[in-house]
Amino acid sequence: MINIYVLGFDQALASAITGVIDLFALAGVTWNRIQQQDTAMAFNVQLASNQGKNIQCINGLTLAAHCSFSDIEANLTAPRLTPGVDSNILIVPTIGGPIQQSLDLNNELIELLRKADSAGWTIAGNCTGNFLLAHAGILNGKTATTHWGFETEFKQRYPQIDLQADQLITRDENIFCAGGGIAWFDLGLHIIERCVDFDTAMQTAKAFVIDYRRDSQLSYSLMRIAKPHQDELVNKIQSMIEQDCTLSLSIDELAINNNVSPRTLIRRFNNALGVPPNSYLQSVRMERARKLLEESDYNVDTVMNKVGYEDASSFRRLFKKKTGLTPTEYRNRFSRRL
Repeated sequence: MINIYVLGFDQALASAITGVIDLFALAGVTWNRIQQQDTAMAFNVQLASNQGKNIQCINGLTLAAHCSFSDIEANLTAPRLTPGVDSNILIVPTIGGPIQQSLDLNNELIELLRKADSAGWTIAGNCTGNFLLAHAGILNGKTATTHWGFETEFKQRYPQIDLQADQLITRDENIFCAGGGIAWFDLGLHIIERCVDFDTAMQTAKAFVIDYRRDSQLSYSLMRIAKPHQDELVNKIQSMIEQDCTLSLSIDELAINNNVSPRTLIRRFNNALGVPPNSYLQSVRMERARKLLEESDYNVDTVMNKVGYEDASSFRRLFKKKTGLTPTEYRNRFSRRL
């Protein structure tokens, strides 16, 4: 039995606690019941808190803890049940309140993360909960993600971390991070697949009626570029790009086709999105390339062609500028086929 400890704290997002507890507690259970088969729980799931106190969630819900942080610390020296298999996993839910306040009020949780990391335990953070992992110093020099809306703040606070905010899930050694608020179910299914097997993860996803392997925040992270605006012309061109990023866009042709001057077109894009049309197209292409490298078996040249590039050196140069890695290095590091 694998132990899952969800580390609760005041002002946490309640669904990121109760939802992930349900997911792990019912892995191997709900699907089996639907199929009228014997059930077999794969995880022992407990909610922990500082001194075992009740947790006041951001929505006003009060949750009772099963155990305390000190109870977990007593188990830090326990060996793995099977070599290569994680027998103890800590999960940090989403911070629902002000970030700094949560960092200031959770010294005991932060210290527990440091000790668990030193002991080699698997640690997983969700959304803004990854600020607690970062504050503990256990993400230094590692790749991580967080909610796309907090990318700037995260980078300012922790420049020593390789933040990939467009990624829905990252893994670096023993630490997993998940992106947006309800990405706890993506994180949970990923851990179920890794610790049990793919079939159990898929059965759990089907039982909960949720999509599995949504591995990118592409549609959300593009919102950082595609911020809300009222310019119909810009919206029209954005839709064209997002439907087919292989298009060869000429500023002059776009301007003529839309009855504006090239200067006016560029100005309207900059006013609406903060970037010109070609930069927006390049961002979409790079995000699509990352997703293909993570999820598919296409070779790099095929990925390049599928996102609209023909010159290999140009594609590799742009990709490395965007990610800090060559396409091959990126695939080796972030491929979901773990």
